[in-house]
Amino acid sequence: MSARRARGLMVLGTASNVGKSLTVAALCRIFADDGYDVAPFKAQNMSLNAAVTPDGREIGRAQAVQAEAARRPAEVEMNPILLKPTGERRSQVVLEGAIWADLDAWDYHRRRTEELFPRVRAAYERLAARCELIVLEGAGSPAEINLKDRDIANLRMAAAADVPCVLLADVDRGGAFAALAGTLALLEPDERARIRGFALTKFRGDLDLLQPGIVTMERRLEIPCVGVVPWIDAPGIDEEDGYLPPPTPPRWPDESGAMRRLRIAVLELPFFANATDVDALAAEPSVVVRRVAAPAELDGADVVVLPGSKETARDLAWLRARGFEPALRAHVAAGRPAIGICGGMQMLGERLDDPDGVERGGSVAGLGLLPIATTLAPHKTTLRVAGRLAGGALFGQPLAPASFTGYEIHVGVSRRTGGAPFALLRRAGADDEHEDGAVAGPVCGTYVHGLFDDDDFRHAALRALRALAGLAPPSATAAWRAEREARYDRLAAIYRAALDVPQLVRLAGLAVHA
Repeated sequence: MSARRARGLMVLGTASNVGKSLTVAALCRIFADDGYDVAPFKAQNMSLNAAVTPDGREIGRAQAVQAEAARRPAEVEMNPILLKPTGERRSQVVLEGAIWADLDAWDYHRRRTEELFPRVRAAYERLAARCELIVLEGAGSPAEINLKDRDIANLRMAAAADVPCVLLADVDRGGAFAALAGTLALLEPDERARIRGFALTKFRGDLDLLQPGIVTMERRLEIPCVGVVPWIDAPGIDEEDGYLPPPTPPRWPDESGAMRRLRIAVLELPFFANATDVDALAAEPSVVVRRVAAPAELDGADVVVLPGSKETARDLAWLRARGFEPALRAHVAAGRPAIGICGGMQMLGERLDDPDGVERGGSVAGLGLLPIATTLAPHKTTLRVAGRLAGGALFGQPLAPASFTGYEIHVGVSRRTGGAPFALLRRAGADDEHEDGAVAGPVCGTYVHGLFDDDDFRHAALRALRALAGLAPPSATAAWRAEREARYDRLAAIYRAALDVPQLVRLAGLAVHA
């Protein structure tokens, strides 16, 4: 073990979706602003929203976001185990950024957690040797008594890291005081001793009416309340399985004329992965993004996006069963663009072969709208990339600039059988370029996630897409990267006003900075 080891503080919850991920992100920004060298950590995350670290490894998006809030690069040690659901009771296990196994829930919880926990502890120690403070996030509830003997994400991790914990309860769902008392009642004495404070989240109402309950709970639980966090409307911060997309309208707005908003339909796939790919588009004032689950909802769309998928063959079957195939063909036949990202690109292609049973095995015909053929393989590609559009144009519309950055997370290799490549990509730290995706008429596909996060590229792409739809250039654009930073700052300001931050710093065993 290194001579230097970070102090820590763990955020636990009485249940899932009580605000743990958001709280950790807020604390990371607060502590970073106060001059602490802080990093996030979550032993085990379950989510289809993933991110790629600068060295090309896969972690949960929530931890990448928390790292961004802490103003530091994401590292695989921040989330050593990522579980990506592949069915109702199965998950792909990503260990230290790479695929380790595909397991059912019983096998994982009853046999594999003991095998993996030493790797989790080692990851934490490596991270703790590089920073001053770690804010750990729990998972679900620490009092799931049917799973507690194999729970490596909550109090067992807190004991291994030797850190105190703060327990969150969601006021908005009701029963917050009972949830706090019940959670502590189900813990063993040594586990309970680690809970050093509690906080209430998602509160809307009169704080004076809540105060008597807080006083009673402090007396009953013999721990202090460290704050009451108000309800936050649309914080705009990526979370994990609790990811909330930007609001989607029930129908296309009744707008007309050259200045109306560009209408982008995004298929709401059952195994929608990396859902944040369209968030930057949704933030644009000249765009309306609508997530659709029925073919009729494509009527009136200017652009259709087929997003990433964790189970491409199953989502393709869902798409066909819902009747999307003829609707997509009609959309493209009218000359309107369709864009496939990662799994969405694979679906648009000619066929999807799975000789090794990575998903379902066998072969399935694609939609045939893009000249590519995909073969799935057990190895997963995870890369940070810089790219430029092949030919410098999007659907025949010149783009300036035509370059972007992003990342790849996918299994399988796609071979172009015609058309032209979508882009030329260069992996981080390399000089050579390789082809990516394909373009054929009004259809294009790419393996690159996050390409629309790049402000300059997104603005150029919007000008091109609006021109194709017969619309005028946008009169205003969003600064997405700056807006993300502003969102972290707004979140931190809300939490700083709501929580006793000096008390949390002291709980973690650090001196309060003046």
